[in-house]
Amino acid sequence: MALDTRAAAAKAIAQVFKQQGSLASALPPLLKQVKPQDKGLLQELCYGSLRYFHLINQHLQGLLKQPLKPKDQDIQALLIIGCYQLDYSRIPPHAAVASCVEACRALKKNWACKLVNGVLRSYQRLESRDVSSQPWLKQSHPKWLYKQLHQAWPEQADAIFEQNNQHPPFSLRVNRQRVSRDDYLKLLDQQGIEASACQFSPDGITLAKPCPVEQLPNFMEGWLSVQDEAAQFSAGLLQIGDNQRILDACCAPGGKTGHILECAKGIALTAIDTEAKRLKRVQENLSRLNLNATLVCEDAGNTDAWFDGQAFDRILLDAPCSATGVIRRHPDIKLLRKPNNIIELCEIQQTLLEKLWTTLKPGGIVVYATCSVLPQENEEQISSFLAKHSDANELEIDASWGLKVKHGRQLFPQPGGHDGFYYARLQKAG
Repeated sequence: MALDTRAAAAKAIAQVFKQQGSLASALPPLLKQVKPQDKGLLQELCYGSLRYFHLINQHLQGLLKQPLKPKDQDIQALLIIGCYQLDYSRIPPHAAVASCVEACRALKKNWACKLVNGVLRSYQRLESRDVSSQPWLKQSHPKWLYKQLHQAWPEQADAIFEQNNQHPPFSLRVNRQRVSRDDYLKLLDQQGIEASACQFSPDGITLAKPCPVEQLPNFMEGWLSVQDEAAQFSAGLLQIGDNQRILDACCAPGGKTGHILECAKGIALTAIDTEAKRLKRVQENLSRLNLNATLVCEDAGNTDAWFDGQAFDRILLDAPCSATGVIRRHPDIKLLRKPNNIIELCEIQQTLLEKLWTTLKPGGIVVYATCSVLPQENEEQISSFLAKHSDANELEIDASWGLKVKHGRQLFPQPGGHDGFYYARLQKAG
């Protein structure tokens, strides 16, 4: 028997509430338990509810006579889901409420039926939802992140918040070894799939509407990959040539790994990630593209464990980061990230830069990348590194995308375009 869709959504969101994982890890097993026709609805309920969690939750707090117990986070999630349906979906109000009441039974918490029904009906009748004195709630962001982004980017912050609450575009990268972008756009048109060329990436395509990858012509034959436009810039910044020895540090899920190998011949590529499960996905992507790399399951910063002494011509360090540039793809970041996480991530980034620099050939290039929009993870990291290393020179990025900052270029999420990202390029003297 299939699992009730709202109950499944509540289970997934409750895992996020409990800091037990991300939506990306919680959803896949639950998608297998609902009816096939309800998978899209399950995803929309989860992502949409978390997109507007901070705003909805503020209004809900006054409607609960007492906080729910930690073991009842699934009921808290159901209330958020119900409010999301009332405010942001086309589901009729009576059905929005009834579906959440029914989900209580599916969760075997019949006692909550009356509570959920009463709270959601009270939510409908709320006369005032004024949060003008708390602008972070109006933007449905945590207060700490709202303040940091406004401080860092006073001119861009409101646009960032707006994009963070939108649905992300569905972008592709054509494999130039198999097909040109123009030819693939013609093929999509023949199949009745509306698409357009990305504004900046010469290999990028954006679909007008998302669709299962199995419906894309020759996807399984390796003609293309799913990849945001901003992520497609990394391979070009590396200035890849034939027969180079290249390191892709922190490589999973392997989109950039494949792109590097598509750019030249005879590349000896080492791709590292800390998780075997994620490396399996990298291998699956490479196999589909008919490409090969040496995959290593290890902490890239632990060079004693994996580095064989043969220095690299190019290194891509797509560093672990706050992912604050891709919140529209992962709205659970708003709940999962805390201020202390940024401090911890900055330490990891610094260690990786220091360690990997020792594996680079004189004259070699490191491209440092994050999907963050926080300066302390980006330009401030590069500034600190350059101050410590007299053998490091910054190579300016001459590009029409992003904003030139003190070091590197910062990208912000764009309507219908690329995600938030950061790039800097360093060359070793010699």
